[in-house]
Amino acid sequence: MNQGTDIEIRDTRDEEMEIDLLELFSYFMTKIWWIIGAFLIGALLAGLVTKFVITPKYTATAKMYMVSSSSQSVVDLTDLNIGQTISGDYVELLKTRPIIEDVIQEQNLQYSYKDLVEMLDLSVVNNTRIIQIDVTSTDNKEAMNIANALAEKGVKELPKLMETPAPHIAEYAIVPVNPSSPSLTKNTMIGALLAMLIMLAIFTVQFLLDDTFKTADDIQREFGVMPLTVIPEGKIEGLESTEYKSKRKRKKFYFSKSKRR
Repeated sequence: MNQGTDIEIRDTRDEEMEIDLLELFSYFMTKIWWIIGAFLIGALLAGLVTKFVITPKYTATAKMYMVSSSSQSVVDLTDLNIGQTISGDYVELLKTRPIIEDVIQEQNLQYSYKDLVEMLDLSVVNNTRIIQIDVTSTDNKEAMNIANALAEKGVKELPKLMETPAPHIAEYAIVPVNPSSPSLTKNTMIGALLAMLIMLAIFTVQFLLDDTFKTADDIQREFGVMPLTVIPEGKIEGLESTEYKSKRKRKKFYFSKSKRR
């Protein structure tokens, strides 16, 4: 067994199989054009599917800002902490059924409550008092309208529920131009790598199932003895010339024989 390049695999019948990693790598190098071809074909197929089959989705973003919880003009540390806590509460309350169903009704949407909630991504920006409303849809204008409608509904309804000052809309959503998903570059690379791995797996199985002896080392590894001689592949020059001469004699004999007839 070669140092550092062999792997022993023991199966259920207590038989050992040795895999020479250098030999396996050399086998891969003989199939390098197949591997490169699989890589390119996988990238091409993944790119075409991403471009023409998968429906792109767009994400529109609106932002709300939580004002001070007190009526004082100077904001102290307590107000900041309370504002961050209220921001987390607002995120959860924005996903309640009454608010979501009001948005569905006002925008004349064909979604259920569950469908619209799955399109939302509400979060507090970096432990601040800013709430970010992300809406993802296959229609970019629809995503913008839902984000703005939800922000306006939060400004109107949430202060009534929590008895707190009304937040302000810091940023209205605009119509997104570029799709947020799927990523053409990401999917293309995933498709290329997946196709290459499948081709490598096929060649690995072929390598393991090939039990023919190719070198003298294979015979020594299997039987523990060195072969006395090795017959080279291809035609030997002396035998080739002798065989060629005998063929010429046979051709001449047949020609002269037919000529006599």
